[in-house]
Amino acid sequence: MFAGLPEARPDDEARRESIRAMRAEDRQLLGVLDDDPTGSQAVHGVQVVTVLAEEAYAAALDSAAGTCFVLTNTRSLDEPAAVELNRLVARGLLTVAERRGARMQLVSRSDSTLRGHVMAEVAALQAVRREVLGSGFDGVLLVPAFLEAGRLTAADIHWARTSSGLVAVGETEFARDPAFRYTASNLRDFVAEKSGGAIDRDDVRSISLADIRLGGPCRVRELLADVRDGTWVVVNATEYSDLETVACGVLLAERAGKSFLSRTGPSFVRALSGMGSRAPLRGGEIWPSGRRGTRGTRGLIVVGSHVSQTSRQVAALRARGGTTDIELDVPAVLSGADVAAATARQVTDALGRTDVLLYTSRTLVPGSDGADSLTIARKVSAALSRTVRAALAAKPAWVIAKGGITSHDVALHGLGIRRAEVTGQLFPGMISVFRPLDAAPEAIGMPYVVFAGNVGSDETLRQVVAIMKGEQEDS
Repeated sequence: MFAGLPEARPDDEARRESIRAMRAEDRQLLGVLDDDPTGSQAVHGVQVVTVLAEEAYAAALDSAAGTCFVLTNTRSLDEPAAVELNRLVARGLLTVAERRGARMQLVSRSDSTLRGHVMAEVAALQAVRREVLGSGFDGVLLVPAFLEAGRLTAADIHWARTSSGLVAVGETEFARDPAFRYTASNLRDFVAEKSGGAIDRDDVRSISLADIRLGGPCRVRELLADVRDGTWVVVNATEYSDLETVACGVLLAERAGKSFLSRTGPSFVRALSGMGSRAPLRGGEIWPSGRRGTRGTRGLIVVGSHVSQTSRQVAALRARGGTTDIELDVPAVLSGADVAAATARQVTDALGRTDVLLYTSRTLVPGSDGADSLTIARKVSAALSRTVRAALAAKPAWVIAKGGITSHDVALHGLGIRRAEVTGQLFPGMISVFRPLDAAPEAIGMPYVVFAGNVGSDETLRQVVAIMKGEQEDS
């Protein structure tokens, strides 16, 4: 399949300059509704907001990138709550753009392995656009690529790179997620499956790699010209040049009066903004003024994700040694016992001596159904966040959070982050470092590492800790 593809277009800064120029000329802003905090892994110099506040959106959009990520955390919510939150955020973003006389492109950023409230969130954003602007989106672009993590789409099939090689996503553990199960790897079939049969696979359009690589932006614009009534369009991509070519075509089509909502993984946001890559952060780049300031040297690692990839990473970190390992007893949390206070005392005391690994007990407690599984995840994440908030008294030098729901709740409830800047990533396009701008006083200036549960090798968590300790300077 991959061997027979047309040759990819070369990496080209001029193409990115063209995207940025079109965005500026058309007064385009980019509002990204991120269903967990890991969607900013491919970008830098943009701001993320965790609260429902138009003034926070406006402040974030004042950055040079003109891009605001709003962390909705809806992947942890049931569907009705996710819909309502999407409606509130989208209405706020469109209102901010309207006041500025600008246009707001909306992106529904979700999982590159296809988990999330796909159809419900898209329908919610369609409804808000009709309410605010009088018409819905002509098309919905499905672009789940996360190239740096090996999530690729070719011949409409979405792939995930694993230790065994590329695997069609419908055959991975992510497709068996208790809350968001699916079977299809072909994205046209996936849309039909998630719609419950309301959308036929043959009604889903596709932009192929041949269209992109041989026809360029003009071919993309041509394919999008007759898309209407919210038609879904699968976007194939294995390289950033593919995504940037599509971004150019989308902007050209929008200049001709079309409108599009994008349901994406992390990579298309970077392409749509015209942003290039940044080298992985190391050493002084991670701390303001190139130093740790007056903080101590000890850090806190918080792990909530239960995917097998995370459990292997935790085992590798523990085998390394040098951390005090403290387990949060999940069955005890779910029984109603107040274990967070006692755990926080352990963490605070240990931070005076060593780095601390705070992790949930590794035996997964399943829910009776998808909704119950999400309820359990929220209860456990809340206990972790309470523990982190209490541990701020020990002034950790840095905090790493592993897992999407965990990262969001630790940011908002543990560190009190309302708005932060994405400084960059620790690996190419993966594992972001946030710089809190509006947060609990103890968290201001403290690097906060957001680490998705489903990325990295078995050794990546160990490597991240070494980087934060200044022991690994290579990229």
